[in-house]
Amino acid sequence: MTQKERFIDIFKTHIKREGSGALLDYLMGPGCDFFTAPASTRYHNAWEGGLCDHSLNVYDCLLDYLNRPVVKEKYGLLYTDESIAIVALLHDLCKVNIYKVSSRNVKDEFGRWKTVPYYEFDDQLPYGHGEKSVYVISGFMKLTREEAFAIRYHMGFSEENNIRNVGAAFEKFPLALALNIADTEAAYFVETDRDN
Repeated sequence: MTQKERFIDIFKTHIKREGSGALLDYLMGPGCDFFTAPASTRYHNAWEGGLCDHSLNVYDCLLDYLNRPVVKEKYGLLYTDESIAIVALLHDLCKVNIYKVSSRNVKDEFGRWKTVPYYEFDDQLPYGHGEKSVYVISGFMKLTREEAFAIRYHMGFSEENNIRNVGAAFEKFPLALALNIADTEAAYFVETDRDN
């Protein structure tokens, strides 16, 4: 099963909300590069298909985190399969159609110039990161308040100027903290090297 097939299978199995079919059609359509886009220009998963790979890695990490006995029993974090799939698979929709393949000249190991491809950041809808993902999803289907806050604040303190908002969101909506942990784990441990 390819990563794209796995993503679609998880999506169709768990996400049944009104409008979800139209959202999946958009993701698979010709005007959307979700399944071919990188997850970044040079950090984690900076290759074709990296965004889909990252979304699945976050899904796996979030499931693992939420299935830990202490998280279930002591912290009381219990979420539906649908909410888990929504926040993990769709948290980075803000990255759809923003990376363009370009080329630049670099010197090789012998000091000779050669042209190499790279991804260039070109966001035509600069609406922020998490908030843009919420905006895109909301154009197709409704999110619960906790799902919206989880997606909005999945970057945690790393991208937010108003740190009080992040702490308040984590306190009021524990799924936001859980998604931040899963996203961080995926980016810094699972995706440290394409071969690992």
